[in-house]
Amino acid sequence: MVKELKNAKAPVFDAQAFLDSAGVARKVVEYGRSQRIYSQGDPAASVMYVQKGGVKLSVVNEVGKEAVLAILGPGEFFGEGGMAGQPVRMGTATAITPTTLLAIEKNEMIRVLHAEHAFSDRFVSYMLSRNIRIEEDLVDQLFNSSEKRLARTLLLLVRYGKEPHSQKMLFKVS
Repeated sequence: MVKELKNAKAPVFDAQAFLDSAGVARKVVEYGRSQRIYSQGDPAASVMYVQKGGVKLSVVNEVGKEAVLAILGPGEFFGEGGMAGQPVRMGTATAITPTTLLAIEKNEMIRVLHAEHAFSDRFVSYMLSRNIRIEEDLVDQLFNSSEKRLARTLLLLVRYGKEPHSQKMLFKVS
C-alpha cells in the first residue's frame, strides 16, 4: 500500500482552471457597463480576478474630485488590500465594459496562496509587475510632458505590445 501511495501522484494544481471557475469560496460574477463592483468604504472581504471585460479603479476626495488609479483588463487582480489588513476598500471599482469577474473570498485566497505554489508564484509575479507599472506611472507624471504622458496612457489603454492577440490600434489625436 505504501508503494501505491509513493507511486500515486497528487493531482497537479492548475492555476488557470482555478481562476476560470467558481468553487466553494469563489464565485463568478457579471457586471454591466458602468456598474459598480464595490465602493470606497465597503468591507474588503474578497480579491477579484478579471476574466473578461475591463475595470476602472478610482478614488474620490472629500470635495468630489475623482482620480483614476488604474484601468484593468483580463488576467488582472484587484481588491487585494484586505489581505494586507485594510478593513475597508480604499477606492471604487467600476466595470467599464460588460465584465466577468471571479470573486475570491479573502480566507480562500490566503489558503490557496499558502497551499499552491504555482498560484502564489503567479499572484506574486502579477503584484510585482503592477507595482513596477505604478512606479513608472509616478515617474511619468513627475518628469514627462503632458504630450508624452498622453501617448503613454493611450498605449497602456490598448495594451500595445502586451498580449499576443491584442489589437494594435492607433488613435488619431490632434
